[in-house]
Amino acid sequence: MNATVSPLTARRSGALQGRVRVPGDKSISLRSLILGALAVGETRITGMLEGEDAVSTAKAMAALGATVERTGERAWRVLGVGVGGFAAPRAPLDFGNSGTGCRLGMGAVAGCPIKATFDGDASLRTRPMRRILDPLEKMGARTLEIQDGGRLPVVMQGATDPIPIEYEAPVPSAQLKSAVLLAGLAAPGTTTVIEKEATRDHTEKMLKHFGAKLHVTHLGDHGRKIVLEGQPELEAAPVIVPADPSSAAFPMIAALIVPGSDITLEGVMLNPLRTGLFKTLKEMGASIEALEQRNEGGEDVADLRVRAGALKGVDVPADRAPSMIDEYPVLAIAASFAEGVTRMRGLKELRVKESDRLEATAAMLRNNGIEVEIEGDDLIVHGKGRAPGGGLVATHMDHRIAMSALAMGLATDQPVTVDDAAFIATSFPGFADLMRGLGADYA
Repeated sequence: MNATVSPLTARRSGALQGRVRVPGDKSISLRSLILGALAVGETRITGMLEGEDAVSTAKAMAALGATVERTGERAWRVLGVGVGGFAAPRAPLDFGNSGTGCRLGMGAVAGCPIKATFDGDASLRTRPMRRILDPLEKMGARTLEIQDGGRLPVVMQGATDPIPIEYEAPVPSAQLKSAVLLAGLAAPGTTTVIEKEATRDHTEKMLKHFGAKLHVTHLGDHGRKIVLEGQPELEAAPVIVPADPSSAAFPMIAALIVPGSDITLEGVMLNPLRTGLFKTLKEMGASIEALEQRNEGGEDVADLRVRAGALKGVDVPADRAPSMIDEYPVLAIAASFAEGVTRMRGLKELRVKESDRLEATAAMLRNNGIEVEIEGDDLIVHGKGRAPGGGLVATHMDHRIAMSALAMGLATDQPVTVDDAAFIATSFPGFADLMRGLGADYA
């Protein structure tokens, strides 16, 4: 996959203008495929993200026995096999670059009495899987083979008699929580996950949408206790996928930093556990207006009008990280064009993404003349209201680093080049064309 390297250069642009819809939310798209595969009956999905992550997850669900097919533009149908009904796949499950698909897939397989091999591309093979496997083993699954450092490929034997557990997540991770809950579907009694810091709750909402009984209570200031009643019969349910706030972040920040820009992003999800970036940008002085607020597929959405303007540096608290963990690289771009210091706290989780995103983000800024430092798990950006640019950015096969750099280059004094834009297709197919439609200068 992505054997051909595709460099791309962003040049200083005129004002960005127009109205666009970014791809469907990746979290919802992947979960709808997995839960559709675990449900009984036909699930129809509209607005599906059709990036490589979704396609690889769809292929994995088909390999486990579900019927998965594309019926039209961003329209898919899944004929599920029921909870615990997966069949042993004949070949390794290749999740490409999708950490979410792979980790949630492990949870779903852990509750079935089958053996499966989990694998992915070179980037996914560098990412740790042990934290996911530890609770799944407590639930009766066994890890038969695993690479040094707890990495892929992993051979898993799912549980013959899954065991319900109470599990306190050691780190805030929606993927970890979701894997335990998906395994818990096949276990009798109740499976409980305790989070010290609430993470995105798409799995919980979607489980309810498919008919599972689930109870959520608040713990302390930021925590949650999620209790799932095991062995439900999940029933197929239609899913409308809202536009992905993580994908919306790139044209949004490009519009904030390119003078004179005025764009509207249609149907963006406003789940409060995903809107940390929007909150932070407003604290920085950004003009972001929510229009036509509505509910689609159980999620709050709105059209977001974004206009360029002066930004100021802010202090971003650590407890906001779970609600915007994927958006820090592009927030760092906004911080570079702000006046003053922006300190982003508690970014440990960024070190185990597609790349070490903390180091990769700092390097991206340094290569383009921006003063930045890392202190512990904090990223500190010294904004000057402008940025020199002129650098070549190493993307490390990370789609979000690539898109962040390409947003930056639209406002820097000198062009910014990324070494490879091919991996953008994992989450945002058609990114460059959509941005060009708004007025971006990419070559």
